[in-house]
Amino acid sequence: PYFRCFKPNETPMKIDFIHKIQHIGIPAHDLEVSIPFYERLGFENVMESTFEFDGGFGTCVMMKNHEVIVELYQMPEKQLAEIKKRSNGHVDHFAIDVTDVDHAFETLKKAGFEILEETPTFLQFWKNGTRFFNVKGPNGEIIEFNQIL
Repeated sequence: PYFRCFKPNETPMKIDFIHKIQHIGIPAHDLEVSIPFYERLGFENVMESTFEFDGGFGTCVMMKNHEVIVELYQMPEKQLAEIKKRSNGHVDHFAIDVTDVDHAFETLKKAGFEILEETPTFLQFWKNGTRFFNVKGPNGEIIEFNQIL
């Protein structure tokens, strides 16, 4: 037997905008330790950017090895203390690559998924930026839907 992710008598949705996992997000305790660790595994730093969060600034680094991207991000000091206390759950989210983030957002919103943002968010990551939103799964997992612009 398998578990159904929809209610009895409910037809599963046809989702046509999911193509591949885009990246795995890991909150780093110290990027000066994390970056060399992933470099030793053959990953290359292909993007680095700062971001503002709750009055502080953090840093995000995308490490890539062939088609695998690991997002390492170090939160501002206020949030970093909580992250350092975690004993498990260090993979924070996984991101799905989409070609039209607005279509994905509207489709999932209409379907009643728990979306964590009011609208897709823009960040100046990569060359032209990225837009994304997050959906909370039934176990508390976060699924990011991300369009690189």
